[in-house]
Amino acid sequence: MQPSFTSPRQVKIGDAAAFAGTTPRAIRHYHEIGLLPEPERGADGRRRYGHDDMIRLLWIRRMADAGIRLDDMRAAFDEDQDIEQGLEGLDRALAAREAEIARQRATVQRLRAVGSPLGLLSDLVVGLLGTLPPGALRRSDLEALLVTERVLGPLGAAVQATSFVVLATHPGLRAEEERLDAAEAALDDGVDPDDPVVEEIARRRCAHLQAIDRIARATGLDEQVDALFDTYEDPDEGEEREMSAFEAFTKMPYDFSPARTRCLQRSGELLGQSLADR
Repeated sequence: MQPSFTSPRQVKIGDAAAFAGTTPRAIRHYHEIGLLPEPERGADGRRRYGHDDMIRLLWIRRMADAGIRLDDMRAAFDEDQDIEQGLEGLDRALAAREAEIARQRATVQRLRAVGSPLGLLSDLVVGLLGTLPPGALRRSDLEALLVTERVLGPLGAAVQATSFVVLATHPGLRAEEERLDAAEAALDDGVDPDDPVVEEIARRRCAHLQAIDRIARATGLDEQVDALFDTYEDPDEGEEREMSAFEAFTKMPYDFSPARTRCLQRSGELLGQSLADR
């Protein structure tokens, strides 16, 4: 006598998850976001899944395997929504993901080519700095570029990168940069903002920046950056940024003393005056 088998009319969440190739936790999440309706519960209070529940769960898994986001799956199940409209929305979402993956792969390729965290910065910055020999950039240089890209974007960081090219190729200017960094850091040791040393360091910083700018112009680095401004297309153009440049700068925790802050402000004023007079 052959044994007879009968399939259950309803199954528990563990069996439903095993059949669909997912996990009970994922199924509970589908319930929470309204993607999978809550099923009936048995006498023990546990969920029971019927044939229709399993079919919907299988479709969810197929769409997930196709790379469709959970938020976009609702359109496929919305009978009141035009199917073509829903498909257009899904196609746009997938195209956006494809573009994002392309950007991520480009970053990985830059990292492999450069072999340092510099590859995580924009291709504009890498293009200007990627040919420098190993060790030419300091860690603080990369950190400064990272902050500048966040505040001013790739073009702003590209402008700053020209200064680091000059410093990396002119040891005398690099030595002066280090002396100025040390002098500015010493202003945090209780120096009064009105102390004449603040004005002295600010003028030295301004002269130093002017020397870097002269070399950048003489070597054509400024023209390279000007060309970037003419050809660069911001991938985020037209989208509202999370915060303005000023807001981003004010959220960066700099622990500068009033004297050091005044020195930075004063050097900026002097440099602005020199550019206006040029």
